[in-house]
Amino acid sequence: MGDRRVRRTDFLFERPSDQVATMPPEMRGLARDEVRLLVSTPRRHEHARFKDLSSFLAPGSVLVVNRSATLPASLPAKGRVGPFMLNLSTRYHDGLWLAEPRWDRSRPGPLPLVPGETIEVAGLRARLITPYPGLKRLWFTHVQGGTQDDLEAAMARAGEPIRYGYLEPPLPPLAAYQTIFSTVPGSAEMPSAGRPFTQRLLEDLDAHGIAVMPIELHAGVSSLEHDLDAIDEPVLYPEPFRVPVATAAAINHARRAGAPVIAVGTTVVRALESAFADGRIRAVEGFTRLYVHPRRRVEAVDGLVTGFHDPLASHLAMLHALAGDDCIRTAYAQATREGYLWHEFGDSHLILRDSIRNGR
Repeated sequence: MGDRRVRRTDFLFERPSDQVATMPPEMRGLARDEVRLLVSTPRRHEHARFKDLSSFLAPGSVLVVNRSATLPASLPAKGRVGPFMLNLSTRYHDGLWLAEPRWDRSRPGPLPLVPGETIEVAGLRARLITPYPGLKRLWFTHVQGGTQDDLEAAMARAGEPIRYGYLEPPLPPLAAYQTIFSTVPGSAEMPSAGRPFTQRLLEDLDAHGIAVMPIELHAGVSSLEHDLDAIDEPVLYPEPFRVPVATAAAINHARRAGAPVIAVGTTVVRALESAFADGRIRAVEGFTRLYVHPRRRVEAVDGLVTGFHDPLASHLAMLHALAGDDCIRTAYAQATREGYLWHEFGDSHLILRDSIRNGR
């Protein structure tokens, strides 16, 4: 794409409407690691099952996963406009959150709310402060008169995982939105790239000399695709992340040895790119608004495990930045032709930037 502005229309393609996973694979008679896996390199695309992941990675590779656990962040609310749904997105401090008011899981709004309005959220009082600049569907919201423990109790009592209208009943429980790595609560939406991993797959990866190391990035709501045509400078809100010392050391050791570093999910790419400086990964904790696109080089990782992203989705910019236009466009053409499934309960995509380093 050269140096020109990156536009949403660069990521337009046709995806049949029936290629959406409307339920978890377990409800379709499959184990989590039996979802399909499309493996893409600059030279070719291969079709496999996720349980075969180790056969596409060289010994010494490091897989970096997000251990953030999914919150029951969708809460019942009511106010001047009547009943609605409040999806908590990102916690900052002292009861201050970014949150997305929605009519329901199929109707996003925006709702006719006003700054300063008081609402009730799962039995707690909250005040809508102001919309986030440039994202009118996302509000700074202060939960009043209660501690963080009170809010966590309200989520446990009345909260549900954030779900969208393409899911079919019976709706999946919160457990379906956790990955095998989920140990640190904080994500509004599941870091879904890690969902297909199972204990047997982790044992297989270990047997093949492939390390698995964690980071944390607490993902906010993903339903806020912006309306701007040029997407190389989108409006993003800060999300908390942490790269532990041991993870940074393992990645830096792999890089010195020439071994591939593979991110499991776009959240991991953002965390590692945010922690990358002077040719190495730093152990760091903070917030990131980093957006990866083709005008910004991907330096921290050599590959990515991810799901399939909708036409025009801004996440596609990261894929193009990592592997190039031809690789991603031909991969998505194959995925649509071969009936791969989209969204958090769908199939997976392993993208390897360098087909020589992984020995294939």
